[in-house]
Amino acid sequence: MDRCAECSFVYSALDGGDLPGRLRDLAGDYPAALHGVPDMRRRPAPEVWSPLEYACHVRDVFRVQGERLALALRVTEPEFTPMGRDELVVTERYNAQDPEVVLADLATAADRFVARFAALGEVDLARTGVYPWPQREVRTLLWLGRHTVHEAEHHLLDIRRGAGAQTAGGA
Repeated sequence: MDRCAECSFVYSALDGGDLPGRLRDLAGDYPAALHGVPDMRRRPAPEVWSPLEYACHVRDVFRVQGERLALALRVTEPEFTPMGRDELVVTERYNAQDPEVVLADLATAADRFVARFAALGEVDLARTGVYPWPQREVRTLLWLGRHTVHEAEHHLLDIRRGAGAQTAGGA
């Protein structure tokens, strides 16, 4: 995946030096987006996550990407384990979690990932790992950072769309 057809994110348009600031800014956008939703636990459709579920997912993306980054710095071309995103929604009961705790944990996970990522040099950014999604493929740590930005941006859009659907639907 190098371009998202749904949100128009283009991976190559984002320079590695811009990633830490962009990630920090995105993490900071989640509280306002989540608090702007009348019912953050409501799914706009059965197959679409609620805004709270998206925030939990992004928190976990920051955590998992941090683990993957650390592994790729220790091991030559590791195979990254799938995060089991759809399973986590159920097993971790995303929709039952406290939104304030989720937002605090999202900020902490983002800060940790940003700090790790900001410390990478050019050689580090070129290190690779086998990324499991959307198809199994060797990816660089630069791509991993770009993909993390995409995840955070895309799901912020999902939350805002959910808020718009609730407002339009009279919720």
